[in-house]
Amino acid sequence: MPCLSKKKGRKRAAVRRRAGCAGRAAAAAGGGIVHKILIVEDEPDIARVLQAYLVKAGYRVEAAADGAAAMRQFDAWEPSLVLLDVMLPDTDGWQLLSWIRERSACPVIMLTAMSDLESRLAGLNGGADDYICKPFVSEEVVARVKAVLRRLPLVASEEVTAFGRLRVDFAAREVSLAGRPVPLAPREMDLFLLFASHPNRTFGREELIAAVWGADYEGSDRAVDLSVNRIRQALGDWPAEEGEIVTMRRRGYKFRVRR
Repeated sequence: MPCLSKKKGRKRAAVRRRAGCAGRAAAAAGGGIVHKILIVEDEPDIARVLQAYLVKAGYRVEAAADGAAAMRQFDAWEPSLVLLDVMLPDTDGWQLLSWIRERSACPVIMLTAMSDLESRLAGLNGGADDYICKPFVSEEVVARVKAVLRRLPLVASEEVTAFGRLRVDFAAREVSLAGRPVPLAPREMDLFLLFASHPNRTFGREELIAAVWGADYEGSDRAVDLSVNRIRQALGDWPAEEGEIVTMRRRGYKFRVRR
């Protein structure tokens, strides 16, 4: 399998030509949504190879070489997912991640040469959806992109639903309380939309892990408890008589609302 750091120029060009044809064919053949991927990477060789493999997988792809260009393209293009390098010439990826989180629940996968645990935790706790260390294999990046995007269509409804003063827009992936936006990180947003689409249903932790974190998740189910606590904090001003996420002893969680 090809490693990004060892690609030859002519081979890269050939791959890009084949990937472009395959990507256009996939987009033309598929009747569904073609996801848009924004690559924020200042190393041209890495950006080109990533773009080639993602196009080959059927995605629309744009690239930005610095933070300023990334912000412009993010606002103008509204990508489905961002691949974000930590080291950029005009800013760092953590600041750009924070900027994205202030505006959107768009999934973000961090790309970095820093492989220590503290760096990975900083990215995930800062709102990143995944973390890939360099050097990486291009096929793995595509697989991680697919895995993150698979978590998105948890709710098929395009309706706007209200639970008292709490308003949930499933299509826009937005939650507001008494007219004010409720800030939720992407994973908490995924989890809450799942709850809100199935009010008064009890979910086990393993069921939530499979639906939101994915079948390949290898961490502890304590991640569910932490995410639920963050959602509860974000909904702190929502009156309990209108609804709440309750713990079902030895069973899991329920989004309990008044009918």
